Amino acid sequence: MSEDTSDDTGVVRRERFSGGPARGFLSSLAADERIFHADLAVDRAHVVMLAEQGIVDDDTAGEILQALDDVEDAGHGALPDGEDVHEAIESAVIDRVGAEGGKMHTARSRNDEVATCIRYRLREDVLDAVENTIALREALVDVATEHTETVMPGYTHLQPAQPTTVAHYLRSYEAAVARDTARLLDAYDRINQSPLGSAAFAGTPFDVDRERTAELLGFDSVLSNSMDASAARDFLAETLSALATHATTLSGLAEDVIIFANKGYVDLSDDYSSTSSIMPQKKNPDTLELVRGTAGDAVGGLTGLLTTLKGLPRAYNRDLQRAHGHAFDAVDAVADATDVAAGAVATATWNAEVLASEAADGFSTATGVADLLAMAGIPFRTAHEMVAEAAAKANGGNPSVATLDAVAEEVLGASLWEYVTRDAVEAALDPAESVASRDSQGGPAPTAVAADLETAASELASDTDALATRRDDLLAAADELRTEVARFD
Repeated sequence: MSEDTSDDTGVVRRERFSGGPARGFLSSLAADERIFHADLAVDRAHVVMLAEQGIVDDDTAGEILQALDDVEDAGHGALPDGEDVHEAIESAVIDRVGAEGGKMHTARSRNDEVATCIRYRLREDVLDAVENTIALREALVDVATEHTETVMPGYTHLQPAQPTTVAHYLRSYEAAVARDTARLLDAYDRINQSPLGSAAFAGTPFDVDRERTAELLGFDSVLSNSMDASAARDFLAETLSALATHATTLSGLAEDVIIFANKGYVDLSDDYSSTSSIMPQKKNPDTLELVRGTAGDAVGGLTGLLTTLKGLPRAYNRDLQRAHGHAFDAVDAVADATDVAAGAVATATWNAEVLASEAADGFSTATGVADLLAMAGIPFRTAHEMVAEAAAKANGGNPSVATLDAVAEEVLGASLWEYVTRDAVEAALDPAESVASRDSQGGPAPTAVAADLETAASELASDTDALATRRDDLLAAADELRTEVARFD
């Protein structure tokens, strides 16, 4: 994807650099298969615009457009050798049309052409990634809705902390993935700006209509500064950052479910598990381990991209040929990992009895008891110390009501029952009652979680609509481009 020169007929001239041992090293033709169809769309829109502006006559435009159809039918594998897909397609058109075919490259450079092709293809991939995040969120919400009263242990530092519910836990990840969705949609909107018409970096003397090509290609706007338009790759960095962040979210979810499966809290479907080649009793969460590992690939890709971009002078440098592969690799890997995570969550079975039996382990209701005492008028720090002393006396177990009363006598010089009732303390010690008491906004109580899941469902519907709108806009632009091309038949 290098710069080129052409004569006044538009025929590409590279005789001076037509051979040599570095030709293969310079070529990106094989890797460019991903943007083959994008390049054809960009070529068509550009030729239509050139004809509409009177820069190329209609007959020549028609011949070029027909040749592009032939090139598409033949496929990427039939292209002649070249430095990249852009040169190869142009050469294939010239082979069919003759020298006049070179007019397709009038008023543009491969610099703005490749920048446009990358954006054209990447935006579709990002929308696919968005769709996968939405599917994962739907799975999380659906399973959470079934488990608003399923009590489970909650952890900090991997230590029993407070009881919660499966619904509350799953919604915590749905909320994180929702932000991942938002980041990808934001990245899409900045991807979807057209560089076409900015030429090598300094614009063109031809009377081009950049808004027209942007419209035909479904871009929301044009990038106004021609140097920025050709050189900018920050949209790749933003996309990869959003993907790496989402992959990190997935990695956390995968790690949790792997641990929960180890503890017997959840059973993964056989479709998302494997067995050992030697130990027949094993059921391994292999798919989630690969989901977890995808974060490393995405973060590595982001690091590679930023390292490539760091310190590049304006405007075009051949280093950029190696930049976009990081984004395409990551969007594929992360989208697949999201799909697997959604399937694993949707088909897993939560073991309610095991979860309930272990929800109080490690005196996880201690905070609830301290809160109860604080609400009765005892300073929270004093209540905290009382409950901590009772926990110490229980030697790693859960203190009894009698132990709590004895500690109150030591600390307060009064019976615990002067502040609270026995029934209230027993309720605070019960994991299910403890969860039910925490009904503040966003809390784990079934009523609070149910309301939060309604919010999640509303946000899901909004993001689904946003995705559909963007897809519809692209389809409408593709239809318009086909219609305009057909005028030259």
